Amino acid sequence: MEKSSVAQRIRAFRKLKGYTQNELADLLGVSIAILGAIERGTRKPDSKIISKISQVLNIEPDELVAVVAR
Repeated sequence: MEKSSVAQRIRAFRKLKGYTQNELADLLGVSIAILGAIERGTRKPDSKIISKISQVLNIEPDELVAVVAR
């Protein structure tokens, strides 16, 4: 399964901001299993979790879900 760009962006921003999966999961109020599945691309994040992730990482939601025009 190809990893989604949203999953890649979430992981990249998490690492850029210096959070471990455990730390981010705690701040989001979700289990590490859920965050891990989102980052692997096996679970699609809903708009609520995208919003929470963007707030915690201090970025705009569009930065996570931006679609590259081809």
